[in-house]
Amino acid sequence: MLMLTREDVRLGCQAADWRGALAQAAQSLVEAGRVSPEYGEGLLAREAQSSTYLGKGIAIPHGTPDSRRFVRATGVRVLQFPQGVSWHDGSRVNLLVTIAAQSDEHLDILRQLTHVLEREGVAESLAGATSPEEIIAALSRLPVTARLDADTLCLGLPAKDRLELALSAAARLRHVGCVDAGFVAAIAGQQPVPLGQGLWLVFGTTGVFTPALALATPDKRLHDEGGDVTGVFCLAAQGDAHRPLLDRLDGLIARGDGTKLHGLPAEQVLSRLAGESARAETARVRLLNAHGLHARPAGVLVQTARQQSLPVRVRLLEGSTEAVSVTSLSKVLGLGARRGQTLVFSAEGEGAAKAVSALVEAVRGGLGEPVTPLDEAHEVSAPRPLPVVPKAPPAPPPADEPLTAVPAAPGLAIAPAYVVRPLEFHYPERAHDAARERSRLENALLGARQQLGALVQRTVGGEVAQILAIHLEMVEDPALRDSAAEAIGEGASAEAGWWRAIETAARAQESLADRLLAERAADLRDVGRRVLGLLCGVEMPTPPEHPYILVAEDVGPSDVARLDTAKVRGIVTVRGGATSHSAILARALGIASVAGAGERVMALTSGVELIVDGELGRLVAAPSTARRQRTERRIAEQETLRQAAHGRRHEEARTQDGHRVEVAANLGSTAHAADAVERGAEGVGLLRTEFVFMAHPQEPDLATQIAEYSKAFDALGGRPLVARTLDVGGDKPLAYWPMPQEDNPFLGVRGIRLTLTRPEVLETQLRALLTAAGTRPVRIMFPMVKDIEEFRAGKALFDRVQAQVKAADVQLGVMIEVPSCALLAPSLAKEADFFSIGTNDLTQYTLAIDRGHPQLSAQSDALHPSVLHLIRLTVEAAHAEGRWVGVCGELGSDPQAIPVLVGLGVDELSVSSRRVPLVKARIRELTLPRARELAALALKQPTAAAVREALETA
Repeated sequence: MLMLTREDVRLGCQAADWRGALAQAAQSLVEAGRVSPEYGEGLLAREAQSSTYLGKGIAIPHGTPDSRRFVRATGVRVLQFPQGVSWHDGSRVNLLVTIAAQSDEHLDILRQLTHVLEREGVAESLAGATSPEEIIAALSRLPVTARLDADTLCLGLPAKDRLELALSAAARLRHVGCVDAGFVAAIAGQQPVPLGQGLWLVFGTTGVFTPALALATPDKRLHDEGGDVTGVFCLAAQGDAHRPLLDRLDGLIARGDGTKLHGLPAEQVLSRLAGESARAETARVRLLNAHGLHARPAGVLVQTARQQSLPVRVRLLEGSTEAVSVTSLSKVLGLGARRGQTLVFSAEGEGAAKAVSALVEAVRGGLGEPVTPLDEAHEVSAPRPLPVVPKAPPAPPPADEPLTAVPAAPGLAIAPAYVVRPLEFHYPERAHDAARERSRLENALLGARQQLGALVQRTVGGEVAQILAIHLEMVEDPALRDSAAEAIGEGASAEAGWWRAIETAARAQESLADRLLAERAADLRDVGRRVLGLLCGVEMPTPPEHPYILVAEDVGPSDVARLDTAKVRGIVTVRGGATSHSAILARALGIASVAGAGERVMALTSGVELIVDGELGRLVAAPSTARRQRTERRIAEQETLRQAAHGRRHEEARTQDGHRVEVAANLGSTAHAADAVERGAEGVGLLRTEFVFMAHPQEPDLATQIAEYSKAFDALGGRPLVARTLDVGGDKPLAYWPMPQEDNPFLGVRGIRLTLTRPEVLETQLRALLTAAGTRPVRIMFPMVKDIEEFRAGKALFDRVQAQVKAADVQLGVMIEVPSCALLAPSLAKEADFFSIGTNDLTQYTLAIDRGHPQLSAQSDALHPSVLHLIRLTVEAAHAEGRWVGVCGELGSDPQAIPVLVGLGVDELSVSSRRVPLVKARIRELTLPRARELAALALKQPTAAAVREALETA
């Protein structure tokens, strides 16, 4: 997908001719670090082959295959020429979208741009744009494309009536990620509408992520009170994007092909829905061009089609069923066809066979390019779990220089690196014996179940066993197995069918806006690779017998669970973040871990010594003797400190001069409250109540919530509990609370903004919390408050419920996550009883960095002076009104940050249960004057890095 930034766009360019414009474009790529200067010759050579003019004033210069060796990083630079440039083919160009692509990524860009050409007035708007944002908006906005493919078909079901077929079709749309459970529920209450010829239709607009059409047919002809039932279509409608699907249905009925759908295989059903009647001449051909159907071969195909005596249409067998005219260059390019995929040509009338045959032969001949046959054993069009040919790694990190990464699990470790390269899975895409392939898949699934079951039995630790149990459920998921079996029935191999099912489910998971839920796609692929390894005979690499630090592209949860904690000292991953399951498990196992370290770490050699600091998010390769000795002293000191901290975990946390700071625990589950108390927590500083809602298939009622919250109050034995009211929304959806997708859910309807739209939900939760508390201390806070108006709206509900329940010891506060809330703290402090600062969200909103961003997350440091200034403002405003302030974000457990927070006047730190003893111990090392000195020092620094450096040397 085309991703542009302001830096990628240059406005107001001028050039005497097309060569001058192309030279500017090449230089722009060089300045951006995308290519070396030699790439400019590749741009000229490509124009010599054929023009890259696309239409509507847009040209898309890109290099030849030979010039790809000069590409350093894939990217795009856009140059606007408002006065226009005369191109060498006579066209007038106003916009150069210059592409540097290391493989065939430019096909995706090309496909996107063909959609741009379909919009009226696009040439004028691009030529007259006065800001980069206008250009980006025009080029980056993809039209919503409705989905109809083999994965949305449910054929030959043993159904008894139309309603069962309708529900099956709706469930299929949910399985492939097009709709949510709310859509299925809406369909369940509908009576299908007759279309004629035994076909029926149900449709809905609620909970639609992607417009789509599903078809469910019975295994035998049905007849009920409504008439014959050949099949039931289920339409997920959204805007106008679904209208082409309705047009296809109209065409099917008009041709009288509706009754003929019964008993047809998936490919023929799709053929009929694509507009290919039973009378049409059709022919298939595999595309052999190395770089797919890009502009030059597509142009040859279009010219060949225009020479035929009647119109010919083409569709992509592996993609959407939409057939397009072969005489339209933009439509043909919009198919995005790649090498190895199958083109399906169709035509009707006298001479149809000759016309489609001519196009098939043109494709086989290469469309003006040399082509080579496909190697079926290695070259497939289905998505692959891992790259078959890994990219050459960049230079390794310099010796004895700290490399910044994302802190994933606390700890400090020194050990040799053990670098795990991506596994390669080689398998054929197609197989002829479907029964044998299904048997192979069942055997592999059985083997995976046995492996995971053994891992669960061997695993010590609740979180690890729980996540592995989830993996076991994934292996046993009948929907995954059925999806794979269906692909096998269509001719796929066991490996290809299984991975297709995994990728479909994983991509649906990734489409969720919630980062926590989207990262569960890694679990699906982890399970998928386990089964694929059994099918392909690929075994996991064997780690060394000596202690080591694992270095990998990414680490799946089952990989972490297999680790021998007596040997593995740390984990370093190229990708990932602090919220991934592998990071959660590393913390549960006490393994120091950093994530998002970048591609350079894959260039490390196994055996090179590494230092991993999971608290600061740093690693050092080949450390010097002095650095190694300092680190060893720190490790020894930390172990001594850990033991001493554990022994004093139930004592209060006071500085050496007697200043008291409460230390509480952050909880996601009420069941963990007893463990928090045992570890020394003085209460619960953050109960994430959304997990109570996520744990139930429907909205928990009052009795259910009271029972859940009571578990925590009972375990706390009179210690205070701070509960955050329901914090879900666009980024954390609930299946039973459908909400529209948002372009930027982190800035959308979530937290208090959402619950105020459903006051009955918030009122029930407040009543449950106050009732469960009874005479015990409860502190309730609203999330995502931006100003006093939202707090007052929530407080009105609270006051009404409290007047009825009359809880004995209750306070109502605000979670400081939005910068405006911190800046307006003086007005809020007059009415709120306390503040709790969520430094994770406050940091990402203040710095405008998503803390889960793969490139930027390492820069999302809550010790940034801007965040510290907001904390200072919040504390000063609260204390002026006699209110207390807590910190419940990750910053509260950062050893470097604790003195600063104490010095800023924070009254309470709420951290993970495991960190409670160590946080208390760190507070006991301080004096209040020293903490205030460090806080003042931090506030004077210009960057987060400068803050950390100043604190290290102070």
